[in-house]
Amino acid sequence: MSQSKEIAIDLTLVQQLISSQFPQWAELPLRPVDSAGTDNAIYRLGDDMAVRLPRADWAIGQVEKEQRWLPKLAPMIPISIPVPLAKGVPTEDYPWYWSVYSWLDGENATVGQVDSYNQAATVLAHFVNAMQSIDPTGGPASGSHNSGRGEPLAMRDAAVRDAIASLNTIIDPAVAEAVWDLTLQAPVWQGQGVWIHGDLHPGNLLIEQGRLSAVIDFGTLGVGDPACDLMVAWTFLTTESREEFRSLLTVDEATWSRGRGWALSFGLIAYAYYIDKNPGLAAISRRAIDEVLCEHLTRCE
Repeated sequence: MSQSKEIAIDLTLVQQLISSQFPQWAELPLRPVDSAGTDNAIYRLGDDMAVRLPRADWAIGQVEKEQRWLPKLAPMIPISIPVPLAKGVPTEDYPWYWSVYSWLDGENATVGQVDSYNQAATVLAHFVNAMQSIDPTGGPASGSHNSGRGEPLAMRDAAVRDAIASLNTIIDPAVAEAVWDLTLQAPVWQGQGVWIHGDLHPGNLLIEQGRLSAVIDFGTLGVGDPACDLMVAWTFLTTESREEFRSLLTVDEATWSRGRGWALSFGLIAYAYYIDKNPGLAAISRRAIDEVLCEHLTRCE
């Protein structure tokens, strides 16, 4: 990431882009939106729209992918997801494509409180089941465009062990390695790849009036191992609601184990990278690590 090209984005730049390319919206109020994410800058446009602009070159492929696939997926998904309304083009001042989306009401789940984690588990299970039932033909296979989400867990082995080593004074490396080794022993996915969101954690969930209301940020969308989206059982849910979530899925033990591995690998790699760079993502990833290791040690409340 350190060698990637990153761009400074501010209100003036975004206002210029809107005014020149979508003059019908030029008079609408525009304001930045706080986000724990690192790939995109987000601005609210009026009451009903959001502007999303890649901050770094590793994220530029997300625009075309989301523009192409989200309108096709949205009608088949039983929870609100962002729908692109317009596609902005590069200019001299901003070199990449960007998007205008419908605005989704709600608080980010990093700050909003759910009234019932079992309700959230039910909504998430319906979301995952719906995604996996959609025909994946032509969908983007897991790869660099989505940080390898949905690839075999073994492809993350080196990065996970590096993260464990770098965090050895913060977490118990022996326990982390033991749990990771167990997930690697699970049989790899042999079936057809399915649609996955690829990044199901609190930073990509919205809560409205105490209920889980939307899934956002499909930058890691792809077709791959269904276990990847099970990570939300540990990145967001509680011990009890985790069981509720699992009961509503058709998932074998191997896939559930790989899901645990996805949560742990996400947590370790992200925490090691963001611990001093992004407090929001660091907190999300640390929570995932704690839930997985706590479950392994059977000390969860």
